[in-house]
Amino acid sequence: MKQRKLLTSLFLAAALSISLLTGCGNTGSSTSETKQTENSATEEQTTSVQKESETDENQDAADQLLCDLKGTYQELWPVILADEYDQLWLDDSAAIVGEDNAQAAVEKMSSMVTGTVTGEEAVETYKDGNMAYDCEFLQNIDQFTFDGTTISGVDEEGNDVFSHSYHYVGMEETRGLYIYESDDADSGEFTYFCIAPDTMKTTWHIEFRYGSDLDALEKYDAGEYAYWLAAGISVDYTKADVENCIQLFCKENLSE
Repeated sequence: MKQRKLLTSLFLAAALSISLLTGCGNTGSSTSETKQTENSATEEQTTSVQKESETDENQDAADQLLCDLKGTYQELWPVILADEYDQLWLDDSAAIVGEDNAQAAVEKMSSMVTGTVTGEEAVETYKDGNMAYDCEFLQNIDQFTFDGTTISGVDEEGNDVFSHSYHYVGMEETRGLYIYESDDADSGEFTYFCIAPDTMKTTWHIEFRYGSDLDALEKYDAGEYAYWLAAGISVDYTKADVENCIQLFCKENLSE
């Protein structure tokens, strides 16, 4: 995303430079002005093509992501922080920070993803600089199911909470999440889904946010959804999935 944004900005800057030169060249010949106008038009067309190409590329990736997410998911952290995986966390951490620092590293990492407050309460709680993310499923959801363009959720008793079809509407720039909007009116807190490009095949877990206010969803340390990022793992996860996920988390957070 950063490379594509930079490229678009360069095209815009080039178009602006030509526009300024045209404005300062009123004493030149009409032929020169015509050529400059043509150049400006060419640059604008190039910028338009670049933007269209970026949109098309994101659209294809967004469509593919929904296909790759097909399946049902439960909350990630209660699974991979289970007691049976304690030694695995210690071993993977020790391989990076050493045995003497492994226990402290594991405790710090787990504390960062097991927060219990969100929104304005979290903003107030973490104003001293210490913080943690709540990675639970909100709105009484126990499991999410992705099935093509349809996303649905059930509660602990298996009762349907919501089910809507969604379409891609853009990118969330802060973390590069794909934004999907419900096709149904009055979808409430399930109107928007902002989904990271993670799948069980690539990162062995998924990360996403959802809600009714898109502007608020694009903020991570302020507003209604502050300090919340849902994390899930397939209900059909394997031991290998858990092992790979823990190893990935340690590597991403402990490696220099």
